[in-house]
Amino acid sequence: MNARTALPSAGYGIRCAGPAESGAVAALLARAFADDPVTTWMFPGASGRERRMARFFKLVERQQRPRTGGVRVAATADGRLLGAALWSGPGRWETSALRELAAMPQYVRAFGPGGLRRAADVQNTLHEAHPDTPHWYLPCLGTDPVAQGGGVGSALVRQQLADCDRLGQPAYLESSKPSNVPFYERFGFRVTGEIRLPDGGPVLWPMWRDPGTGGGPASGGPARDGG
Repeated sequence: MNARTALPSAGYGIRCAGPAESGAVAALLARAFADDPVTTWMFPGASGRERRMARFFKLVERQQRPRTGGVRVAATADGRLLGAALWSGPGRWETSALRELAAMPQYVRAFGPGGLRRAADVQNTLHEAHPDTPHWYLPCLGTDPVAQGGGVGSALVRQQLADCDRLGQPAYLESSKPSNVPFYERFGFRVTGEIRLPDGGPVLWPMWRDPGTGGGPASGGPARDGG
């Protein structure tokens, strides 16, 4: 590890992101998801992809912020962001139709008019597969590429799962990379099926965790899944 990634000596903590950090969190997630199969499918063409992805993640953050603890970050004492997780509590994972309508201009700016249909197809497909049982939902977890391998992703997941176990509440996510499935399995998540996106899109693996069914390694990892 070089000086930028020597996380144990630098130290970091988990906290809620501040409103002024919205742009930095979005940029971090865009970097983390640069090679993600779903986001690269949603944003075809390498030219300007990271910029458009950052716009999208900033919008997703905005939808999360009304939810308590919706945007959490791993950050050093001097404010450097290493990773981010978006969490939605039981019964709060779905954005209202009114908020979605109000956000439409931002969606157009992120995806372009031609990309809106594909983005809507992804959202509709994930919504149709979403479980009805109340749960904590992790739609997005990403570690900055320069910080991967330092336990940041694990720390962001572990913090909420400790609360899930204490409250007796399950958790749910979709993994967009098969290589990340074992990472989540070590926390007690299990694959419940496959979600195939339309028009030849990539496959996601829905994963469910009952409370008290796993801890987590100290090693780092990403999720849906950036990192």
